[in-house]
Amino acid sequence: MTQTPLPTPWWDTAHHADRRPVLLARNRIQAEIRGWLAEEGFTEVDPAAMQVSPGNETHLHAFATDAIGNDGQARRLYLHTSPEFAMKKLLAAGETRIAAFAHVWRNRERGALHSPEFTMLEWYRTGADYTALMSDTMDFLRLAAQVTGAAQLRFRDRLCDPFAEAERLSVAEAFATHAGIDLLASIGPDGSTDREALAVHVTAAGITVRPGDTWSDLLARVLVERVEPHLGHGRVTILDRYPAAEAALARRTPDDPRLAERFEVYACGVELANGFGELTNPEEQRRRFQAEMDEKARLYGERYPVDEDFLAALAQMPAASGIALGFDRLVMLATGAPRIDDVIWAPVP
Repeated sequence: MTQTPLPTPWWDTAHHADRRPVLLARNRIQAEIRGWLAEEGFTEVDPAAMQVSPGNETHLHAFATDAIGNDGQARRLYLHTSPEFAMKKLLAAGETRIAAFAHVWRNRERGALHSPEFTMLEWYRTGADYTALMSDTMDFLRLAAQVTGAAQLRFRDRLCDPFAEAERLSVAEAFATHAGIDLLASIGPDGSTDREALAVHVTAAGITVRPGDTWSDLLARVLVERVEPHLGHGRVTILDRYPAAEAALARRTPDDPRLAERFEVYACGVELANGFGELTNPEEQRRRFQAEMDEKARLYGERYPVDEDFLAALAQMPAASGIALGFDRLVMLATGAPRIDDVIWAPVP
């Protein structure tokens, strides 16, 4: 019986020599972004990775650990899925422009574009509209391309020109254009969602509807099957104005309470960044966290605690916008690397 040969380990001398140019490019991209942030008046911060709560979003899965105190008692802590809670506490403390290259951890995630441990570039601007973050992100994409001498970003056979003007469209516009679905017809004036109304449209579009699907499940399926395949090809796409029900940490848009100040950035069909006009109402945030954790308990049989210090800090946090960008993915697109492990110095085993 013929055995499948084992993949060459990343620490093999010859294999490392092949990977090293891409890894050095990673360092240069990071240095250029750090220089840009310094020129723009950002302070780089380094939040602790162990937190009371890893984040309270339904489909994010964390790594837990028991911290043993001097008294021998165990306390459950989590490796953060984002440095968001800690960074917003720093905004509450008086910081105004902050950024972090943070190692973050997400369980149940492994593949060409996913690593259980990866680097997130997260930054915040107080007193700034969330559209400023769109401009920041485009600057970073262009910097990465300039560092590597790439005329276009690349993921496998997909290309994207970061120097072209980005396409910007709302989620509702994307649903209408790419799936023929009127998404807003399934959202009430207060932002509540109607599963049955959306199911009718999804079925008419020829997309499978399963008995246990929620409104959120249907939205995600349309995004994956009909919308995302069209995003970020030829030029960057900014997918803007998410339904409020899909933006647990974002404030609602001032002109339409059904929607929220949330956007995602796509290049070469790859999601690169997720930005918000930040919610600063602790009571509303608690309600959203509760709803997210109720759904997590229903789907996965677990829930994460709420960080009460975070909610307390939110009450004194100034108006701000914030965004998280997958730094490893940016390096992939700028170097043409096909897998995320190719751009991580020492990948997770």
